[in-house]
Amino acid sequence: MFYMELDLGPMRRQYLNGQLNEADVKANPIEQFMIWFNEAISCEEFDASAFVLSTVSSESMPSGRVVLLKGILNEGFLFFTNYLSQKGKEIENNPFVAMTFFWPKSERQVRVKGKVEKLDKVRSLVYFHSRPRDSQIASFISPQSQVIESRQVIEEAFYRAQQQFSDKIPLPEFWGGFIICPLIIEFWQGRENRLNDRLQYTLIDKQWIIQRLAP
Repeated sequence: MFYMELDLGPMRRQYLNGQLNEADVKANPIEQFMIWFNEAISCEEFDASAFVLSTVSSESMPSGRVVLLKGILNEGFLFFTNYLSQKGKEIENNPFVAMTFFWPKSERQVRVKGKVEKLDKVRSLVYFHSRPRDSQIASFISPQSQVIESRQVIEEAFYRAQQQFSDKIPLPEFWGGFIICPLIIEFWQGRENRLNDRLQYTLIDKQWIIQRLAP
């Protein structure tokens, strides 16, 4: 029998970079997110726009994957994907999702819970054609999340599509954008001795209520 034990208990560090106070934050969490996001970019967080998107299947099995944020509106957060992928199908079954950003240099985390809506086709089309040509082709030919026989299958499909499309690549019917409309947003700032600051915004009757959570 193969057995391995790995003790990670000694791996720890103090969080000393900042603090989060009610008097200093914006009344609207989207505005507060923009401040933190711009600061994450300024301090060169690696892939600051990357977040973990969590969805739930019809069997109540959760799934998480890293997705790139592609825009922010007053109403919420934008990303694009294959609507027939695992996440696309799970969103269709249950439109309530969670997203998590982690910026280790800043010792900050943002957690969002919200409801997903499809973006209009015009916005999806504009973004699709702003992408590099080969990225457009990859989205067009990939049966995302489906089992394939080998990597060669997808590479051959990619090569054929490169030869097929001499002009503009059409937006696939199965591909486009989503907006996550937040209902709860939590801002987490690491603090010394694990007494972390956590401020949670909750949307109640179209008003954002700010509450402090225990570490």
